[in-house]
Amino acid sequence: MADRYLHFTGTAPGRFLSRRLGLPQPAPLRRWTLETPALEGPLLHLTAGDSTHADTLGPVLAATGLKVTTRAERPVAVVLDATGVTTAAGLADVHAALHPVVRSLAGGGRVVVLGTAPSPDDHHQAAAQQALEGFVRSLGKELGRGATAQLVRLAPGADAASAESTLRFLLSPRSAYVSGQVVQLTADAPGEVTDWAAPLYGRTALVTGAARGIGASVASVLARDGARVICLDVPQAQEELVRTADRLGATALPLDITAPDAADLIAAAAPDGLDVLVHNAGITRDRRLANMPADRWASVIDVNLDSVLRTTDALLKAGTVNRGGRIVATASIAGIAGNNGQTNYAASKAGIIGLVRSLAPRAAAEHGVTVNAVAPGFIETKMTAAVPLFIREAGRRMNSLSQGGLPVDVAETTAWFAQPASGAVNGQIVRVCGQSLLGA
Repeated sequence: MADRYLHFTGTAPGRFLSRRLGLPQPAPLRRWTLETPALEGPLLHLTAGDSTHADTLGPVLAATGLKVTTRAERPVAVVLDATGVTTAAGLADVHAALHPVVRSLAGGGRVVVLGTAPSPDDHHQAAAQQALEGFVRSLGKELGRGATAQLVRLAPGADAASAESTLRFLLSPRSAYVSGQVVQLTADAPGEVTDWAAPLYGRTALVTGAARGIGASVASVLARDGARVICLDVPQAQEELVRTADRLGATALPLDITAPDAADLIAAAAPDGLDVLVHNAGITRDRRLANMPADRWASVIDVNLDSVLRTTDALLKAGTVNRGGRIVATASIAGIAGNNGQTNYAASKAGIIGLVRSLAPRAAAEHGVTVNAVAPGFIETKMTAAVPLFIREAGRRMNSLSQGGLPVDVAETTAWFAQPASGAVNGQIVRVCGQSLLGA
């Protein structure tokens, strides 16, 4: 559904009126297209404190395709290496580095702060590095004009090369609706990509709930990035599922993911195994708890959470998810902040977060597989188009970018998780919500 307010504030009368009334002024977001695959402008590389990553970070930033410099009048991106900040006094270097440049950041620009994991053995270092999280989340709410800010934490002992896929994503149009997020990397080997224009070439991906909406967009982006895609959805949606699969040159698999033999049928459809498993299928059956019958509760838990647990366990046990594989689940901001009338849905999505945090380290150790989740906020779909007007407008505006996201924003984040080079990205819950004012 078109965002008429966004269009109106892009006109001269709209800009004048919204300024006079103190209303939100959302900036159109620049997303990836074949014609404009990268941001345009210089990348400003700054350092706060003493860094041990200077030698490895420079080549990684150069690989983004942006012109890296230590001085720029109007940078499109700023990367601040704050890994060397270990004391409260050292935070002054963060202010000194970014204070002079934030006003000159180009519209739709990116700020990425590199930090390290807070140490359990050094409370001064832990305080300084945790401070960066509050700093980045606040900065993301201040930048405006479609700009975003993120914090990327390098694991102890890891070098900047482990962050390449993450920095490529965050410093590109693909991350347009991701802001105020913290990504903690592990020390695991990141993996290799032969062709960054098709990072999933030769890999097989399965997407559940792929007939329409976010699932169809995820399938489309994975196919764009070179994957062989299997599109799964319930038999009732077979006609639409087949149309989506045919459009992408993918395989349609009509299947109820809650069926007892779902994992066996998935394994049969992927005889060479899966490299990417995306759990996107989900339903809502909204009612306040006092008015919610048991069947409405049970159906949401079964589809959104229990089926994910069952199929993931079975596919990992059977070896259907290949080593080096990626599992990506779909959580929700509702699972983080809660939502009136959605105790069942919020419980299921919070459960996904618990699944990811618990399973990720064990899946990596035992199967060589990473497990992450996207947590969408207000995304423009048929479901949100049916929301009453005033509630819909509140959902759109209550974030740092003052607008709703698109299904492709969730898909791009999923594709980043799915890359072979994202091996150091594990156990992460990344909100695709424009830095919603709800939740953390």
